[in-house]
Formats: sequence, structure tokens, C-alpha cells
Amino acid sequence: MRIRGSIPAAIFICTFLMYASPLLAQTEVQAWGNITGMRANGQLHRFESSLRVLKNDWSTERTSARERLWTNYRRQGSAQIVRTLVDSLFLTETVRDKDPGTVQVEITLDPHEDQPFTAAFFHLDLPAAGFADATILPTETTELNLLESAVIPAGANEVLRMKAKGLQIGTAQKGLTVQCDEALMIVVKSNPATHDIGIYFTLQAGPLTTGNRSTRHFTITVSGPGNSAPAELQLFPQFPGNPFTGIGGNFRLQNRRNDPKVIDYCLQNMDVRMARVEMPWAMWHSVDSIDPLAAARRGELHPHVKASLELAQRLYKMKMPILLSAWYPPAWAAEGKTNRNPRNADGTWGNPLRQDRMEAIYASITSYILYLQEAYQVEVAMFSFNEADLGINVRQTSLEHAQFIKGLGAYLKSKGLKTKLLLGDTADANGFAFVNAAMEDPETWAYIGAVSFHSWRGWEKATLLEWYHAANRLHVPLIVGEGSIDAAAWRYPKIFEEVHYALDEIKLYVRMLAICQPEAILQWQLTADYSPLAGGGIFGNDSVPLYPTQRFWNLKQLAQTPAGLSILPVHTTCDELYVTAMGDPRRKMYAFHIVNEGQGRDITLKGLPEKLKKLRVFTTDQTKGMERGELIPVTDGVARFSIGAACFVSLMSE
Repeated sequence: MRIRGSIPAAIFICTFLMYASPLLAQTEVQAWGNITGMRANGQLHRFESSLRVLKNDWSTERTSARERLWTNYRRQGSAQIVRTLVDSLFLTETVRDKDPGTVQVEITLDPHEDQPFTAAFFHLDLPAAGFADATILPTETTELNLLESAVIPAGANEVLRMKAKGLQIGTAQKGLTVQCDEALMIVVKSNPATHDIGIYFTLQAGPLTTGNRSTRHFTITVSGPGNSAPAELQLFPQFPGNPFTGIGGNFRLQNRRNDPKVIDYCLQNMDVRMARVEMPWAMWHSVDSIDPLAAARRGELHPHVKASLELAQRLYKMKMPILLSAWYPPAWAAEGKTNRNPRNADGTWGNPLRQDRMEAIYASITSYILYLQEAYQVEVAMFSFNEADLGINVRQTSLEHAQFIKGLGAYLKSKGLKTKLLLGDTADANGFAFVNAAMEDPETWAYIGAVSFHSWRGWEKATLLEWYHAANRLHVPLIVGEGSIDAAAWRYPKIFEEVHYALDEIKLYVRMLAICQPEAILQWQLTADYSPLAGGGIFGNDSVPLYPTQRFWNLKQLAQTPAGLSILPVHTTCDELYVTAMGDPRRKMYAFHIVNEGQGRDITLKGLPEKLKKLRVFTTDQTKGMERGELIPVTDGVARFSIGAACFVSLMSE
């Protein structure tokens, strides 16, 4: 990092779509308010903004981040508006795309109570990967008052503080300019571990008082030629990995009005190959003194239980394996008071199971599975408690999870059922420690049908590889039991229609397929909750009919992959391309899925089998929904084609 310019006190430091918006959103704004990049001429320039508050000193710095603060997101034309709450301080951020490569940011601070904050900032994090050799030049500097500066204590790794109206940040490849509406105190820090640059633009120094509303304006401009260089993909078909069955779905009923129409649309317009449904356990067996199976045979079924049973039957008739998951336990089976809010007063989530009632618990769960088979002719492939590592809503330790697998597994077998257990089904990929006890206990292995995690967090390659190795060690499939990228998105569903959300979601799926090789990815959900559809009353939008979003087309395009293709290694020379390849030489079937995060470019695909002569192209982006493209000839094992910017492209053998 190099900082230069005329600094007071002579400081000088070197260091789609039918109802989709027609505007290509050039600024990536996350639902919690952070700008994570700007796109100019198709090129995505990465940096990250955040809103930060100091309560006392730098050790009590609070920042906007995923699932960190209460937040609300909406779009209004070219503007994205995010409202965030820190204690009783409301921060409203409006990000408005202007000319190509330029965005205006308006930040309003509105304290509803007196707050003894030290300062509030608009912060930019510049990653070393793109800004290690950056030169930072202040613009329109003014004298920094020592009393004003003293309000904000000096912090670790601080390299500069000054007062200026903006900064010009440049590297050999790109430029980033930030212009303020007035001169502000700016603090620059350098992270010694990562060499990232942190820039703090002061919005407010000193305590905030009720009614003292203030607004600051920033203009951010990015520039640079970008990277549109041709890329090469090299296939290694001689090293086949695990087979991919396809895209599945979660079908937990929660919206009586809108769920049916979304489910119908998805099942009629997408090739869904696996289903996860709810066992409404608390409604099935609410009172332990009754026999739930006998009551069901008498027709005494709660309406929600009946609807869940019928949905499982519908999906099973479509040849889908059925995964059955329970959320809420009945009160008699749980320790402590059960409630709909899984968060407990002591900070824990959910309820442990009563260890003195385990035999009754096994019998209760088994009775539901028996009734599904007896009355609806549905054979349940696997059972799990949803996210028991976290407690949504049954909470188990790793050892309790292993004991439960052995106990219920043996009980199911004793009743002549083939149903096995999911190992894990964790709240995210970071919950790998939850499966350790079962992995170390061979007595559990006979009852494990698959390993499962949810993809909300834990996307690092090393973490995903842990799940790959776990499934391979047990010789069972790996399933992504809930697929998507933001578990809190139900609070701000308008984010689902943003281009970057759709691209990030399918990028994660392509990465997971290449790294941990799941048998199936089960979308959360193919109902009105987190829906890949919009309109028709979904998320409150009654103004237009039901329609597919870009996320739906991404899923449909991935779902058309022929079932059973083995995942194949493929190497790319471009770090803006995310690629997975699949094939079966016996059936002469191949599929290649590519997410391009950057500019459009020419691609050469090498290493293709000699018998493969043509590949059909399909493209999904903001304006195309699985658009069928040309046939690409394959000559001497090589295919050449072009793709556009910010898109998902699939090539399929015909």
C-alpha cells in the first residue's frame, strides 16, 4: 500500500426475464448493506464496504455483516435501499447506480435514543489480492483539528488519519475513487496478517443524541480494462468421481395459500429428482398417552400432518427418493419448555431429547414412517432431525447423534423398514465436528444412508473436502440437504431477484459439485418460502402473475444434467470461471457447467473424448432463461466457444 499527497503535518506514508428489471445492476449490494463489488463493462471489481460503529474503543467495533444485525432490503428502480439497526441507531443506506462504473451512496444516521458511541463509519475493505500495490491519494485535504481527532482513539495497525473530501486509489490495472460531499476524517489501517487495506470514512464522531439525524453522500467510481483474455479448460476424463443424481428440493409446507402453486410450477417445469419433506412430529404425536398410529388409522389426523403425508406421496409417485426430517419435537419428548422460537434464554437453541424416553421416541417416529408406507405406499429412504447440531429444533451433541442413529436405526430394522438415517444434516458445512462420534463408531455405519450438510456457510475448499472424505469413508452418498446461500434471506426476500444473488448461488453449486461431489443438491425451498419464483402473491407481490426468476432458470439448467453422470476433474486457467464437468463414456453423455463471474471471453475446452462430436450450449443470465444456443463442434477432442459476462453456461452432449 502506498499513500501519498499533501497531508497536513507533513505526513507521507508509502505503503429475466419477463418482469425482471431491464437495468443490469452494476453494484452488488448485499441485503445487510455491504457493497461487495461494482461491475463496469462486464468486469467485476471486488472490494467490500460496511457500516461500522465504535462503542468505546476499537475493541468494541460492530460491523454490518451477514446475520450480524437486524436489516431490511428493498429495490426502487436503480436504487437499492438497506435499513440497519444497531441498538437504537437506525442507519439507512441508499445505493444508486449512475453512469457506467459510478454509484452514489447516501447514508443516514437516525438515533432513536441517546447513544454513547465513539464514532460511526462508512468503511471500505480493499483486499490485498487486488490492491496490494495500490497508491492512495487524498483529494481536497484540510487541517485535521487535534480535538476532533482525539474523539476517536488511535487503534492498532493505523497508518494514517487525515481530513479530506475523498481518495483516489489506483493500481496498474484499475482505479477506485471515493468522493465525499464534505471533508471528513479518514482513518487508514493495514492488516499485517492479510495485507488488506481498511479505510474508515467518519460519519459521526462522538455520542449520538435522539433526533440528531444526519446524512452523508459518497460517489464511488471504478475504472480499468478488466480481463477478457481467452481461457482454457482441460478435462481429465480418465479420473471419474462420484455420480450426480441431480437437483432435488425441500418441500416443507408453511404457506397454505401460496405453497401449492409454487410446488405445482416447479414440479411441472423442472426435473426434480429427490425430495426432503417434513415430519410434523409435534402434531403427529402431541400427547404421549395416545397411540398416534391407531389414531391415524381412525382418520384422526391434523390437517397439516395430512397435507405433509399427501405431499410425500405425490413426490414418491414421481420416483423421487424421500428424505424425512423433523423440526419440532412434541413436549413429552423434549427436555425443557418447547416453543416456536428456537432461541433459548441462555443463548442455546432448541431442546435436547429426553434420554429416559428414547424407546418411546423411536416408536413414535417409526409409527409415522409405518403409516406413510401403509396408508400412502411411500417408502422413506432416510430420516433426520433438522440441524440438530444447532438446535433447529431438536438439539443433540455429537455423541447423542451417534447414539440416536444406532437406536432408531435398530428399531426401524426391527419393524421391517428399510429406512436409514442421515448422518449430519447440519446447519452448515462448518458443523463437521457433529459427525465425528458416529464416524468413529462403526456400530452406526450400518444405519447410515447418506451424509448431509446444509450449504448456508462454510464454503472454503478445505471444509467442503471434509464432507467429501466423510462420505467416501463410509461408502455412502453425500447430499446437500438444504442448498442456498443466505439462511436469513426470509427477512428480506427482495434480494432473491438480484442478479448477483442468483449468480452467487449457482456459483456455489458448481463449486460444491467440483469439490465435494454431492449426489444431489436439495434447493431450499421449492415452495413459497425462499422461492425461486416471484409474483402471484409470493413475497407479497400480487401485482403480476407467478413467474420464474433467474434463480429458477439456473436450477432448471443444472437439473437437466442427465442422471448418474460421474463428476470429472477439470482445470481452468481463469480464476473468474467456476467449472464442473460430468460424464459417462458408456452412454456417450457429457455435461459441463460454467459460471462466469467476469467479462465475456473465448474459451477452449480440451481433453474431450474422441467419440464426442457436438455440444449444445444453454445460457442463463439476467436476460436469458436457459436459452438454447448453437451446437458447438468438437474436433480432435477440442471445443471452442464464447460466453458472455456474468452468466451461467452449460454444454450438453446430444
